[in-house]
Amino acid sequence: MGQEYLIDTNILIYALEGLFINNQDMIKIFDESFNASVISEIEFLGWKGFSEKSKEEAKNFLGLANIHPLTSEIKDLSIEFKQKFNIKLGDSIISATAVINNLVLVTRNSKDFNKINDLLIYNPFKETNYE
Repeated sequence: MGQEYLIDTNILIYALEGLFINNQDMIKIFDESFNASVISEIEFLGWKGFSEKSKEEAKNFLGLANIHPLTSEIKDLSIEFKQKFNIKLGDSIISATAVINNLVLVTRNSKDFNKINDLLIYNPFKETNYE
């Protein structure tokens, strides 16, 4: 595949709901480059929309991912992003995780991250996906 990806929380929810079942690009990303931030893990598993059964499915699904922990380097860049761009804490950590690890962020909420010049974004819901 070459390029590696970091999956945002909203994309995890859509994937579990089966939204990408016919999207070959997303299937390939999940098969070959399923990375998530520890923040997305917390947000995803803490989502209120889960039944007990679907929460178990969510845990199993996320068990297939490479979860990136919060490191000192990510923490420092996250602080910088939060101060510079006034973004939410979770978004600052997710974007810092992507930048530090040279990953393209896969998200539907690209507007939440578009101030960060060093961040590559892939939005599977847009005609022109890379921003």
